[in-house]
Amino acid sequence: MSRFNEPTDAAFDAINRSLDVDQRLWPFDIAQSRAHVTMLAAKGIIPAEDAGLIHDALEQVAGELEAGIFPFEQSDEDIHMAVERRVSEIAGPAGGRIHTARSRNDQVATDLVLFTRQASLDAVASIDQLIATLIEVAEAHLDWAMPGYTHLQRAQPIYLSHHLLAYVWMLARDRERFRFVESQCQQLPLGSGALAGVNFDTDRGSVAAELGFAEVVPNSLDAVSSRDYILDFLSASATCGTHLSRLGGELVLWSSQEFAFVELPDRWTSGSSLMPQKKNPDAAELLRAKAPRLVANLTGFHGVMHALPLAYNKDMQEDKHYLFDSVDNLQLALAAANGMLDGAEFNRDAMNDAASDSMIAATDLADLLVRRGIPFRESHAAIAAIVRHCVDDNRELSSLTLEELQLHNAAFDEEAIQLLSQQSWLESKQSAGGTALSRVEEQLVDARALLS
Repeated sequence: MSRFNEPTDAAFDAINRSLDVDQRLWPFDIAQSRAHVTMLAAKGIIPAEDAGLIHDALEQVAGELEAGIFPFEQSDEDIHMAVERRVSEIAGPAGGRIHTARSRNDQVATDLVLFTRQASLDAVASIDQLIATLIEVAEAHLDWAMPGYTHLQRAQPIYLSHHLLAYVWMLARDRERFRFVESQCQQLPLGSGALAGVNFDTDRGSVAAELGFAEVVPNSLDAVSSRDYILDFLSASATCGTHLSRLGGELVLWSSQEFAFVELPDRWTSGSSLMPQKKNPDAAELLRAKAPRLVANLTGFHGVMHALPLAYNKDMQEDKHYLFDSVDNLQLALAAANGMLDGAEFNRDAMNDAASDSMIAATDLADLLVRRGIPFRESHAAIAAIVRHCVDDNRELSSLTLEELQLHNAAFDEEAIQLLSQQSWLESKQSAGGTALSRVEEQLVDARALLS
């Protein structure tokens, strides 16, 4: 007997079915069902003999799903219904007790929070690997000079190690965001029923302990309607993806013939179907493209969740599209970044030549005048005039004599000529966090500590 007088429309079946998406939740669904049935038997809510039959059936179902031989049927709306149907086929009438004292609402929420918790831990592990690679590459290129840029114009010289370590600190913040997500996945939704709790004296605490939760969600409405942990994961992914996109953008530029700072490993590049000479940085380009996709997932799911009345609404079925897409694409992006950096070959001569542009010393000359008592704005104007003079005469700053410098400001002395040495520009940045080697070595100590 059914509440409905006619079968569902085929198009409704298609839009309502989520099995193709949520199949990957099966390990978590099996785990929570085991914990749930164990609790039901311990509390005397179902017979221990039936619980044993259900556990045996769940073991068989897990094996079938693992081996890819699970007999799905067209009527299976989602992985939860598919597992329950198969358990009943194997365990017989006892299988019908598996869903006692739970709803698909709290069941789905539990699967998702378990999945998100594991995805967060996986993201932390992948970020740690990328941090380790960045540190290794930075150590191998400790004193390799290159230009630092603002507005993609040469600004001040830095060491390649200093540049790479900037990404370490970005990723360290990303890691903390995913650790926060994991911390938000420590409350168990199961046992909340559809929205108001269940009509049985259950022991949610024992289920929470078996599944590794610190506590239970204190409000049944919140338990089944919250997807905050997914929004947190999507947010962390969007920010991390944005950081990786900046790295990808730089690798695209640096690997071009115009820069020639780096050659990416063949295994992370591709050729052209027409031009045999091409070596395209496709993986780096895709790092740029993944970022807006991850941001779109965050924005899209905020759109799904906004203004939804409590408690569960079918809109929330879309959560898995956004979550799974972000999980998969973030892992691909982290793997690509790690692979490219691990095999990258940097061109020391090309970077050094670019960093040898003496115009880069302009700020150092201005700071020299400041140390001689000249206000910074006056110093800035004097150096700007000198740069204009060099540009007009097609000369390098380093070609100027002391007498020529003193025509612009009498405070210049022999130290100004010494400042036009490249090594001086690099090693003068002694402030904490600066690019001088002693400071970079301090950064490396701190960076290694991140992985301890």
